[in-house]
Amino acid sequence: MIVNRLEKIFVTSDAATILQEVEVVHPAAKLLVMASQQQEAEVGDGTNQVVVFGSELLQKAEYLLRMGLHPSEIAQGYEKALEKAVEYLEGLETERITDVKDKKQIMGVVETAIGAKEYENRELLAKLVAEAVVAVMPKKSEQFNVDNIRVVKIMGGSMEQSVAMQGMVMDREPESDIRYVKDVKLAIFSCPFDVGATETKGTVVLHNADELLNYTKGEEREMEKVVEELKAAGVNAVACGAGLGDLALHYLDQEGILAVKVPSKFELRRLCRLAGGHALARLGAPTLEEMGYVDEIRVEEIGGDRVTVARNYPDSEKARAVVSTIVLRGATQNLLDDLERAVDDGVNVVKALTKDSRLVAGAGAIEMELHRVIGQLADSTSGTSQYAIRKFAEALEVFPRTIAENCGLDPTDTVAKLVAAHHQDRDADTGAGINVEYNDQVIDQNYYLHHQTGEQEHNEQNEGEQKASVLLDARKAGIVEPLAVKLWGLRHAVHAALTVLQVDQIIMAKKAGGPKVNPK
Repeated sequence: MIVNRLEKIFVTSDAATILQEVEVVHPAAKLLVMASQQQEAEVGDGTNQVVVFGSELLQKAEYLLRMGLHPSEIAQGYEKALEKAVEYLEGLETERITDVKDKKQIMGVVETAIGAKEYENRELLAKLVAEAVVAVMPKKSEQFNVDNIRVVKIMGGSMEQSVAMQGMVMDREPESDIRYVKDVKLAIFSCPFDVGATETKGTVVLHNADELLNYTKGEEREMEKVVEELKAAGVNAVACGAGLGDLALHYLDQEGILAVKVPSKFELRRLCRLAGGHALARLGAPTLEEMGYVDEIRVEEIGGDRVTVARNYPDSEKARAVVSTIVLRGATQNLLDDLERAVDDGVNVVKALTKDSRLVAGAGAIEMELHRVIGQLADSTSGTSQYAIRKFAEALEVFPRTIAENCGLDPTDTVAKLVAAHHQDRDADTGAGINVEYNDQVIDQNYYLHHQTGEQEHNEQNEGEQKASVLLDARKAGIVEPLAVKLWGLRHAVHAALTVLQVDQIIMAKKAGGPKVNPK
């Protein structure tokens, strides 16, 4: 639970959010935070990996410094170990995503990324993300834009009521009385749809009743003319990014034109992409190139809230399925915020797959395989850098140890079994990882066997406990992660640790004393 400087409360396990909201003062620690931010910008996931591994490398470096090694020798060893790790990691590809438009292929990877934040809801969220991503994936997958996946959070209901929609959901009702339009010709304005007002105040002197009656007739005629131009151009819906005046609404309702207000400029851009139109900075009828087209705009009720949905049908000839919306339901705002962050990580993982579709085994399997390889490199290296290389290998143990601690396993025993598995049969055990459901499996079996009778109970119980293993083959279990996340995580963590090692003195440049004294 984080309380930031604005006293906003965050309840999350997302490392990127924690680092963003926590005020880090120490300059060396800030280097790790900056490295994690670069990881977030590069692949959108693995920020926790950068901070944890970078911290572990610095902790191991402290031990080496106390033993008498020079920082340059430690840096040399870390660089050699990183080079070997990256080279070996390139060859540990278990499978490859052949089609990023295939829901089944990308769901497994997204589920692994989301599982770190929302383990109980990982399957449902992965399904929603896969549906939303596949709907907007362009022909050239490299051009996929994460901004085309929008999240709308609506309080109430349960997580199971969340849905993915093709189109755009705006969490507000239309301003006009019109609630449904089909075969929409949409005019989008970034300027206020209202009578223009001058910047200066003026005084108007009225001499008789006729002048009073005709005072606003000019403004009314101008607004009526603008709306008539829109109607003549075939426009039947208007989206406005700024103010929407009462006089304008009156004439829009008269002509049967739906009017919706979109206060956010980012939402307005998404609507432009969905409709294929342009946001106009002037009032008036749009040209054919400036006008947007969608199949329908309707008002739907989700929970107790009414929302406006702009949608293109999948089989429509003019369908521009470039925006998808995931509508999240939940009981509390903190839960919805955390679900949104998990969805964001899932979408960013798909973005990473469009650049590099290679996958590697998860569940700590890859880190322990690198631990074995880097350990062998240390054995074959002469000179003082071998000590730093060995500590690099030991630092990789932090990943399986942390996983074991988080799921209630014995860290020392689990890591020992993993090391043994990766040093045995080379072909069979490169994917050996941690079974995070091990405790639950043993408890379930014991509960079932507790109701058996006689000696058969004892025999079956022993057999059941033997079947449940603390290790599993991550590849067969479908626990896979993008190779790019691991590669960039290693690079950023090591480079951050090397930068800190290069610092021999921290000089804080701050003005001393209180406020300046007036010399007078």
